[in-house]
Amino acid sequence: MMFTQAVKELVMTAQAPFESCHASSLAILPDGDMLTAWFAGSKEGAGDSAIWYSRRHKGTWTFPIQLAAADGIPHWNPVFFWKDHGELMLFYKVGQLLKEWSTQVIVSKDNGYTWSLPVELVKGDRGGRGPVRNKPIVLSDGTWLAPASTEDGIWKAFVDISADQGAAWIRSGDIWIQELDYSSIEAVTGSDIPVSEQSFFGRGVIQPTLWESQPGKVHMLLRSSEGYMYRSDSSDSGHIWSKAYPTPLPNNNSGIDLVRMDNGVLILAFNPVGVNWGPRTPLVLRASYDNGHTWDDEFVLEDQEGEYSYPAIIADGKRIFITYTWKRENIAFWQITL
Repeated sequence: MMFTQAVKELVMTAQAPFESCHASSLAILPDGDMLTAWFAGSKEGAGDSAIWYSRRHKGTWTFPIQLAAADGIPHWNPVFFWKDHGELMLFYKVGQLLKEWSTQVIVSKDNGYTWSLPVELVKGDRGGRGPVRNKPIVLSDGTWLAPASTEDGIWKAFVDISADQGAAWIRSGDIWIQELDYSSIEAVTGSDIPVSEQSFFGRGVIQPTLWESQPGKVHMLLRSSEGYMYRSDSSDSGHIWSKAYPTPLPNNNSGIDLVRMDNGVLILAFNPVGVNWGPRTPLVLRASYDNGHTWDDEFVLEDQEGEYSYPAIIADGKRIFITYTWKRENIAFWQITL
């Protein structure tokens, strides 16, 4: 598959009203406009971190608009998702500590011009339900799957499942790297953990990206701490998953995302760096024609020094759209025809 007619833009062309930005999501609107959202503030995790967004209209991005904020409480990881009847949802996390995140959701019925008040996705949850960073998918039977994960002890992934357009959610079991599983540490924290087990904290798999290959057959690639992406598969529409197993794809413990095209081809955006917490450059696209077993046709988005990370990718026909963090100073946008 050839990548052609590529156009790159930076969302912010004037001085931004914040010092640092990260973790974008994007949506294409019925009239051809685009929306992208991200979190931004003085730094990641700071109390002034809020959700911001911009609209691309006739090839020009609007000045950033603050969409969600709470004084002193960090906001994280916005994720757009289209609901039926033209309602656009935006999920995001709120909380000082990742293990104490709550997931909020707002809805727009006018293509992102106005938004509802936020509500908790799962009332009373702490740790984060719903999409943790990447977009949900809609299965062939209409079921929603949201790619989720937790970062409390061993990093683990799961999916949140909704059969009623997001009114209620069922959590799958945890997906983890079996070799990192110390069952004895599930109920303990802090200095009481034996030294031999402490090394497993902050390791594992998080932030999955999902696709359905056949009705009911669902797959995920996962960010990992182990130098490679991991994968898990489900044959029952996401309720039960295989243990996470390594792929040949390098991963630097940074975000990944993919989209499945109408013809079944997968397009993956990632940093091809096989070092835990390694450099977040280069940033590339690769294509898979065999359901994610092999990857070819690399297209380089960025290869200079700096951070180019946390890609988000969607498709419309033969066009793909990508946003990502550009040096923590801006959000980059690509439109590419295949």
